[in-house]
Amino acid sequence: MKILTRTILLLSLVSMLTDISSEMLYPVMPVYLTSIGFSALFIGILEGFAEAIAGFSKGYFGQLSDSKGRRLPFVQIGYGLSSLSKLMMGIFASPVLIFGARTIDRLGKGIRTSARDALLSSETTQEHKGKVFGFHRGADTLGAAIGPILALVFLAFYPNQYQTLFLIAFIPAVLGVVCTAIIREKPFDITVRQTKQVGLFSFLAYWKIAPPEFRKLVIGLLFFALMNSSDLFILMLIKHRGASDIDVIKAYILYNLIYAVAAFPIGILADKIGLRRMLVIGLLIFAGVYGGLALSNDYLIICVLLAFYGIYAAASEGVAKAWITNSVSKSETATALGFYIGMGSIFSLLSSLVAGLLWSAFFPEVTFGVSAVGALVVVGYFARVTMAR
Repeated sequence: MKILTRTILLLSLVSMLTDISSEMLYPVMPVYLTSIGFSALFIGILEGFAEAIAGFSKGYFGQLSDSKGRRLPFVQIGYGLSSLSKLMMGIFASPVLIFGARTIDRLGKGIRTSARDALLSSETTQEHKGKVFGFHRGADTLGAAIGPILALVFLAFYPNQYQTLFLIAFIPAVLGVVCTAIIREKPFDITVRQTKQVGLFSFLAYWKIAPPEFRKLVIGLLFFALMNSSDLFILMLIKHRGASDIDVIKAYILYNLIYAVAAFPIGILADKIGLRRMLVIGLLIFAGVYGGLALSNDYLIICVLLAFYGIYAAASEGVAKAWITNSVSKSETATALGFYIGMGSIFSLLSSLVAGLLWSAFFPEVTFGVSAVGALVVVGYFARVTMAR
């Protein structure tokens, strides 16, 4: 069979265009929000609320996608809302409206993510899941590398023109939405159609009926999410070590480029050696990188560590999703993904809170050391627990 189908290629292109749009704004978002009246506390409230919306909506809309037997409408609406949010942030400069736009952006991500990943899963077989999710993550992350580069080039010629940058970012976002219009969804059989009404938190009940392999896998993944704080702390550490703002952004671009280049080859390798083995390798790399970041002060060494961090990311996120889709039935794919991604968002939020407390109460090195040890605990768990992959 053809491994990279038309739908997989189009979904990957859509993700790349959307990430170009989103990551064009990443380097300037804190500065822009501050310039229109946001305090640091308000920025934290905004991001926390937005991520909570995204987390729970991924679970709700994932289950709704399964119950309706449709994927594509959720993908189209989700990307459409995220595109609209870029336009709103370019037109309006009011803190209240920006708050609303950011919430719409995260809601769009919540609506589309589980259905999109389920659609990717339906386009392939278990033997090729690593390749498919790896290819998609590679395209997505390539956009995450291109976006900041475009932003840096624009701001070099037009300093402080933030609202114009938001309007420019709307262009690749809307192109992504246009691409979703030419995707064709295959009908899929629902062996057990859900007849009860889908509530906002009803996806949480999936844990009780989920296959044992899914539950064992998610226990390990969620514990790791609790150990893995936001990448913002890595950027903060680089700045703390004395790097300039430009050097921080360069390091971030390097990480995304390595991630993008490595994702597809690692997906191919994961299908050959097994998803569990590849995930364990990724976690070991994570532990080494975080341990190294805790000890290193040299910018070049930190950049080398971030290159390895890109390899870790390529060996974990797409591989984890591939493994999850292999552990459940097709009719429950979006619900299972939504449960994992939604709960993962909450655990990540808790992780960042703990990381911030450790950073403030002790030293940055403590934050990274705890994460490294936690990753090794997860490696031990996956080495001992009995699972098929």
